Amino acid sequence: MKRYFLSLPLFLVAGLTLLRGDVQPVAAQGVNGEDREIRVATFNLYNYGVMDRMFEGQWRSQYPKPEEEKTALRNIIREVRPEVLAIQEIGGEAFLEELRNDLREEGIDYPYGDVVQAVDEVRKIGFLAKIEPVEVRAWTELDFAYFGERELVKRGLLEVVFPVGPEETWSLYVVHLKSKWTERPDDPQAEQKRVREAEAVRNHILASRDPAEDFFLIAGDVNDLLHSSALRRLRIRGEVQISEPLPARDRDGLTWTQRWEKAGLYSRIDYLLVSPAMRPWWTEDSAVVYDGPDWAKASDHRMVYADFRLPSE
Repeated sequence: MKRYFLSLPLFLVAGLTLLRGDVQPVAAQGVNGEDREIRVATFNLYNYGVMDRMFEGQWRSQYPKPEEEKTALRNIIREVRPEVLAIQEIGGEAFLEELRNDLREEGIDYPYGDVVQAVDEVRKIGFLAKIEPVEVRAWTELDFAYFGERELVKRGLLEVVFPVGPEETWSLYVVHLKSKWTERPDDPQAEQKRVREAEAVRNHILASRDPAEDFFLIAGDVNDLLHSSALRRLRIRGEVQISEPLPARDRDGLTWTQRWEKAGLYSRIDYLLVSPAMRPWWTEDSAVVYDGPDWAKASDHRMVYADFRLPSE
């Protein structure tokens, strides 16, 4: 079953205000009806906002992300040049606009983007895109049972619908699940909360999408490993395959995407998860974990990206 969407003013859903630029959007359909390849990436920007942090060996209160880190971030984005970028840990609309403006001055323009205003007021999810979306939705009321209470998915869920041809679309779902820092000794590493968040996200997607027929990507920081319960919730439900993690690697064949420097741990916790219907669009062997010189300066995460060939019809 194909999904069709009207270009209604749904950019105002849940408090979203779409950033618009003067540059024409990149068309999702190729020249003369040919298939067109696009690059999609996910990147945890590591505290791109104002917050308490260590800088130059000193604890700073309400301090912005250092300019050296922001420059390194932009260098990576300009090198990879994704058409669509899923973002985690952005401080809000003003910070996304700052990033967007700085990138434009350096030669790469993202006319479209937004940030979800959810429970977490410090570390938010968002996106930047060269392609004009058909629809943008912020799902901030997804809830779940947790130790006898109802709680909301802390960073919400962002859904961005992009065109393929005149009528067909594909959807990007941006996620950032609960970290392993826990508020409860009876939930070590917040595993139960993270699993419940993943279930709420999964159930919402499956309420309107058939993975075998609908084209979608789940992108972001899951804060857990490949065979974890949280990630499994986003991959399968019963006999239904929801998505498949693309096998992203760096040039040395390594798959880790996050470094916890204090503990000396390297983990794969950032993913591009593709629906079975969209899996044939993926350009084989194009899934990459970025390992260029700026990654360690930019973030404690490495960007993950992949190429997709969108059909002309």
